[in-house]
Formats: sequence, C-alpha cells, structure tokens
Amino acid sequence: MEYTYTVIYEPAEDDGYLVHVPALNGATTHGTTKAEARAMAKDMIQGYIESLLKGGQLPPEESKGAYRGERVTVKIRVSVTV
Repeated sequence: MEYTYTVIYEPAEDDGYLVHVPALNGATTHGTTKAEARAMAKDMIQGYIESLLKGGQLPPEESKGAYRGERVTVKIRVSVTV
C-alpha cells in the first residue's frame, strides 16, 4: 500500500530540524540534518500507519491547509501481517 503525507520541516532551537506531519495528529520527529529528518519522518509515518492498520483503523487522509516551513510529500509502502 502506498500513502502520501506532507511533512513540514522547521529549524530546531538546539540544532537540526523538527518534522511535523499535520495529517497524523501533528506527529513530530527530529533529525540533525534534513536528510536524517526525512528518514526519521518516513520511519515515523510507517510505524504510525502500521499501528493504525493493525488496530483495524484506516489511516487519515492528507489534510489541506496553510503550513509554515517546507512541505514535502513522502510515499510510504506499508506491509502489515495480521
């Protein structure tokens, strides 16, 4: 399965980047570089979606809105064994 979500990158106060995924209840992660932040976001999204699917819930759809920071769309392939 493939899901697409927008992630928002913001400079972190202590260094690196905070990454927010508004469609996933504002789920947040962090990376010291933008590449690391992107990888952390992919891992977080995959875990979030897998958890929802295992619990019998459907993943939320992408929300539209005015977000600060850089918007990046990531596609996650999720395989769930129940």
